[in-house]
Amino acid sequence: MSDNVNKMIGEIFNDMADILEGRSTGKKVRVGITTFGSEHGVENVVKGAEMAQKSDKTVEVILIGPKVDSSLIQEAVKDEEEGYKKMEELLDSGKIDCAVTMHYSFPVGVSTVGRTVSPGTGKEIFIATTTGTSSSHRVEAMIKNGILGIIAAKSMGIEDPKVGILNVDGANQVERALERLNSNGYKINFAESMRADGGCIMRGNDLLTGSADVIVTDTLTGNILSKLFSSFTTGGSYESLGYGYGPSIGEGYDRKILIISRASGAPVVKNAILYGKNIIDGEIRKKQEEEFSRANNAGLKEILKDVTKDTKKEDKNEYEEVQAPSKEVVTGSIAGIDIMELENAVKVLWKNGVYAESGMGCTGPILMVNEEKLPKAVNILSKEGYISRESNIQC
Repeated sequence: MSDNVNKMIGEIFNDMADILEGRSTGKKVRVGITTFGSEHGVENVVKGAEMAQKSDKTVEVILIGPKVDSSLIQEAVKDEEEGYKKMEELLDSGKIDCAVTMHYSFPVGVSTVGRTVSPGTGKEIFIATTTGTSSSHRVEAMIKNGILGIIAAKSMGIEDPKVGILNVDGANQVERALERLNSNGYKINFAESMRADGGCIMRGNDLLTGSADVIVTDTLTGNILSKLFSSFTTGGSYESLGYGYGPSIGEGYDRKILIISRASGAPVVKNAILYGKNIIDGEIRKKQEEEFSRANNAGLKEILKDVTKDTKKEDKNEYEEVQAPSKEVVTGSIAGIDIMELENAVKVLWKNGVYAESGMGCTGPILMVNEEKLPKAVNILSKEGYISRESNIQC
């Protein structure tokens, strides 16, 4: 009897033992991984793949790349381009359940949700998003990214993930849109910042402590964060921590592709493969369909239309001729206005007879007005859609 037959029989008996002892359902998740392109060589990727299969007997890894000395299943290809084609062929034919790769061009509307570990507490967090483009419009993209992050977290078994919005350009507009979606029936569990002033707008401290399960941001910022979290202990050349840049998610999108970096080391390769196995077990495409259905029923498309259309408050010429009222002492401040809308918000108040100045507080942009005129200013800004609640008042 050949060694290969003996090996196959041994694996069959091991699988049967796992099933009888409750360690396995008997069904393996097949994860393909392309091995060309790594800055650390093909061997680095193969090592990570072998580590993944060894650590979880319910995953079966298929190497897509040059022929190597490994016990893993292999699909030999001659170069990186052929590797991508083979990966797509295996995905579309159902021969693999998902794939891990170092580069892929997703259509607009599809992004990936990274998964990493907060260095302050060791808590896992999802960064939404890290590659791809949910929309060419920044705020629309971030609103969608919030939903993508929820989908990824739920596929990992987090039933009610806490959602925080990173304090970047557009964050306050995103907050207002998600609050509106929440009010319409798409329930969102907003995170609370660890900083004294609280709120769901996350600062750098919150990233380090993991104040939220899902961090909503734009893709470029998310990509940078993933690189920092994964390689800050190695000096940057070798990504050793976390689970990579995550699975592709987008309304109606079917291919399950997870991204790693060309700088990803074997530990990240291993974790990315297991992340892929986890999202398959968690039925990520079913979660995607359910969440977008619920969000659309809560008016998502109308909300996105409102943030992308050319409104008067976004027209830079609308308030060019507005003259400032007489200058007053301004010791009251209003936070929560997006920096891209700050100057127009000042002129809206001027137009309504309220003297205001723009400034920058410790949590972001602010408008400063006379304390006696705070209620009037808040009422005007709320009606014009610049702020969403009176808790933005600061004195």
